[in-house]
Amino acid sequence: MKKTKTAIIFGGTSGIGKSLAEILIKDNYIVAVTGRRIEKLEELKNTYPNQVIIKQNDIQQVDEVEKVFNEMVNELGEVHLVIQSSGVGFVNPKLDWDKQEQTINTNVLGVTKLYALAYKQFKKQGFGHLVGISSIASIRGNRAAPDYFSSKAYQKAYLESLYIKTKSIKTKKVFITDIRPGFVDTAMALGDGIFWMVPVEKATQQIYSAIKRKKRVAYISKRWRLIAWVLKIVPARILKVAT
Repeated sequence: MKKTKTAIIFGGTSGIGKSLAEILIKDNYIVAVTGRRIEKLEELKNTYPNQVIIKQNDIQQVDEVEKVFNEMVNELGEVHLVIQSSGVGFVNPKLDWDKQEQTINTNVLGVTKLYALAYKQFKKQGFGHLVGISSIASIRGNRAAPDYFSSKAYQKAYLESLYIKTKSIKTKKVFITDIRPGFVDTAMALGDGIFWMVPVEKATQQIYSAIKRKKRVAYISKRWRLIAWVLKIVPARILKVAT
């Protein structure tokens, strides 16, 4: 008898997270979804009553992340997939501290807590797949949104560190995937008139394809791989003038 696949999604009430939840549900997963907006969670539960578990959570409340994660694990029994899609992003050239603090609490502290919990759970189980939604912004710095770009660089490095740590897991069945979207048509898109904007449905289909193939790193859409390569070699003095 085939095992029921299970997943946890943090940040599953809108954008990429919600779209991925719906894709997983259609692929017969039981999905535990968290988010801040209870009405959006209830809407998802009402639409898919037999396949969705909901927990209200704001990942900025770091102390609550472990409690909610453990509750979901207990309800699911075992977890095959954890997707981290929570995040905030601000254009913040004036370095407003309130925006920086919210970015750090969400994209760094809350995300780190979840990543560590997922890794430990998978190591204990001997299997599992952690997927983090970082960004093309993780590659270099940016003067208009320094806190956001820096937080994504942190996520990239942390996911790579966890990938390296999987060497110590004897089963070799724990996988780490870093998803690096370019511009996706969600509330997180920073600015107007953005080029190469990808519809969220197209983006999430590509993300799910990368998940199924257990990719270590995936750029969404694929053409952003070229941009990433260019960004890695461009001197900072050029970025200073061009961005």
